Amino acid sequence: QVQLVESGGGLVQAGGSLRLSCAASGSIFSSIDMGWYRQAPGKQRELVAAISSGGSTMYADSVKGRFSISRDNAKNTVYLEMNSLKPEDTAVYYCNIGRYDTAIRGYSPHDYWGEGTQVTVSS
Repeated sequence: QVQLVESGGGLVQAGGSLRLSCAASGSIFSSIDMGWYRQAPGKQRELVAAISSGGSTMYADSVKGRFSISRDNAKNTVYLEMNSLKPEDTAVYYCNIGRYDTAIRGYSPHDYWGEGTQVTVSS
């Protein structure tokens, strides 16, 4: 079974940057689609960005132009580069294994989640 471990969260001032990492165990990483989700207190978990096994990407409107998702198959790791952070980006960020539909640029999560990493943006 694949395990996911997120890291890189922390406290940052508005306008700052963070890079999150998600390390996946197992030898099938290069063939799986991955996503980053976030959940703020009192809110539902929402998709932030996703990347297909072939490198296609998609983003939530709220983070377009500020966040960038990438992957390093040699390291079994997916990254989320977050720039121009805002207080409303404060949340626990989770990585996920799912299915990326390149035809509609949509992403559906499977039930594989990491423990999450806290991102707090101060104003």
